[in-house]
Amino acid sequence: MKRIKVIIMGAAGRDFHNFNTVYRDNELYDVIAFTATQIPNIEGRKYPAELAGKLYPTGIPIHPESELNFLIQKHEIDEVVFAYSDVSFNYVMMKASEVMAAGADFKVLGSNPTMLKSTVPVVAVVAVRTGAGKSQTSRKVCKILRDMGKRVVAIRHPMPYGDLVKQKVQRYKTLDDLVKFECTVEEMEEYEPHIVNGTIIYAGVDYEAILRQAEQEADVIVWDGGNNDMSFYKPDLTITVADPHRPGHEMTYFPGTSNILAADVVVINKVESATRENIDIVRKNIRTVNPDAIVIEAASPISVDDESVIRGKRVLVVEDGPTLTHGEMAYGAGVIAARKYGASQVIDPRPWVVNSIAETFAKYPNIGTLLPAMGYGGKQVKDLETTINKVDCDSVIIGTPIDLRRIIKINKPSVRVRYELDEIAKPDLTEILTNFCKKMKG
Repeated sequence: MKRIKVIIMGAAGRDFHNFNTVYRDNELYDVIAFTATQIPNIEGRKYPAELAGKLYPTGIPIHPESELNFLIQKHEIDEVVFAYSDVSFNYVMMKASEVMAAGADFKVLGSNPTMLKSTVPVVAVVAVRTGAGKSQTSRKVCKILRDMGKRVVAIRHPMPYGDLVKQKVQRYKTLDDLVKFECTVEEMEEYEPHIVNGTIIYAGVDYEAILRQAEQEADVIVWDGGNNDMSFYKPDLTITVADPHRPGHEMTYFPGTSNILAADVVVINKVESATRENIDIVRKNIRTVNPDAIVIEAASPISVDDESVIRGKRVLVVEDGPTLTHGEMAYGAGVIAARKYGASQVIDPRPWVVNSIAETFAKYPNIGTLLPAMGYGGKQVKDLETTINKVDCDSVIIGTPIDLRRIIKINKPSVRVRYELDEIAKPDLTEILTNFCKKMKG
């Protein structure tokens, strides 16, 4: 029987998971290639034979997405599977139109074939957009469960930007593990806060192998989502984080709207810095499509160790990279800190950007006067350090989830912004998770 020729469009995450769960060892299909976008320097590699299964003894090539049309026609592709996240509905359908015009079917995989079933309860923390506040929400969930005496393991959405074979299953318990696995800045931003808080965290490439290992040391697994992607595991409780700084996006971005529709609980985050009008828009949209969801309003209040580094100063603001790039946020915790603590001016870094940082601004021209903390590999980290140190400013505000000063040397005064989730009404996550655990035990 003729096998169906497939290309999987991805960004080194959902694409590999979809392959592993649906296509690996499936003789109905012949996956010709992956394509890659969003993340720099992930194309030009192969999905290795060691992970690809018996049907792909030489692995599967990863091409830049710009070659998609050429690949469809060259290989007479039957189906193209869209497998990345945090893009608008218009974007998805434009890609569908391009694929269809090239002669192939366009396909998106659903939750049933791609969500793995765990033997222990799973709490999934997902979002409507990158930068909505999943990280502080998942940390809060882990803390509440630990305080209840549960053995908690967090499993993070994939960030496999290095050697995929070595990254098949990664377990992080100490900060030394970040060095052991040669983590990028983006990986450290997600893993380090869990480690510091005492939570073991897993990540990698093969999420069934990860799950089976994590189950051995967990009473509860917390899925710590990436971008606005759906969980890789079948959740027993889904907590979706919404962002009132981007009202309406919960209805127009893929697959974040699926997360709203599937939510048991929706956390409207950042209410302390959003307008009541925007909060009400988000709340109304949630009620329209998922009236049964419990809605919690929460703040992510910020603090700094030394506000004198900001007050009256000309500051460079460094924000979380993905939030500013494909997350399309015009500001983050660093800008809020600059306003709160009275900076005299936020300095535009663009006259001083170098090499890969300049390329990031060229790809995402709407970033504006902020500096994304891009660190996909040692060279880009060095470019980030060079850019920060070249900028003519009085001080630097670090609005990223980790302290960048651990990995780069900053030649001027700097201060780190901290933020944690703070629910402001009942029911709160403690009450919800207490009831959840009682139900699971029953």
